[in-house]
Amino acid sequence: MGNFLKVLVEKAIERVESGYYETSSSVTSSRPPSLKDAILACKAIPIIAELKQASPTMRRRIGGDIKAIAKAMERGGAVGISVLTENEFFGGSLEKLRVVRETVSIPILMKDVIVSDVQLRAASRLGASAVLLIKKVYDQRMCNENLDEMIKIAHSLGLEVLLETHTEEEFLSGMDAEADMLGINNRDLETLEVDINVSKRILSNVKVKRKPVVCESGISSPEQVVLLKNLGADAFLIGTSIMTSADVEGKVREFVRAYDVCQG
Repeated sequence: MGNFLKVLVEKAIERVESGYYETSSSVTSSRPPSLKDAILACKAIPIIAELKQASPTMRRRIGGDIKAIAKAMERGGAVGISVLTENEFFGGSLEKLRVVRETVSIPILMKDVIVSDVQLRAASRLGASAVLLIKKVYDQRMCNENLDEMIKIAHSLGLEVLLETHTEEEFLSGMDAEADMLGINNRDLETLEVDINVSKRILSNVKVKRKPVVCESGISSPEQVVLLKNLGADAFLIGTSIMTSADVEGKVREFVRAYDVCQG
């Protein structure tokens, strides 16, 4: 498929132009809870559980009742839930975001390839607490939007921003952005290859952090969580390991209590 990130961006632009995000649905509630505050206040290990039912690297599509899965994640102690709204490759939808928002009280991260403020407005209407922006998309000018402006718009809509990086250079420059949280994706979105050493290298080399750091992708064991937490990670976004478990609630709890699990 070549550069998969470019494919994702092209498809995202097509969705925006098709009116996919011009949803009339909305969630009437008070301001959504802060994902950043939830991470910083967590007394255990902050886990953002990802509700992902399909992906290019998952062997099978995962079924199940969205409400039941979200409630299980919340009961397991997740500080937040990441909901995919990209429909072609990840089986997500705006409706799933709405349903999850109306089902749980914890923060929700809208996860998509965001290339337009139209998507930010959809996230706000549907009650998301935060959105994910991929730094490489803006650094390489894959879309017409400017990263700083997108962050400003997100904040004006009451949304926090998790800025995703993959290299040490992106991570260092990302600390100067006005994003609320900084992500390290162990997955190279161009090739889809996953290497947890990406987080290990960046966390080992960069000692000063100015915002919460979230490690993403390829995390499958409490031992990995403890290792990265000890290196300076603040939170973890985990999808496949949780979604493929027969006991979603128990799997989330296992990661949340990773220190106890590893010592026991």
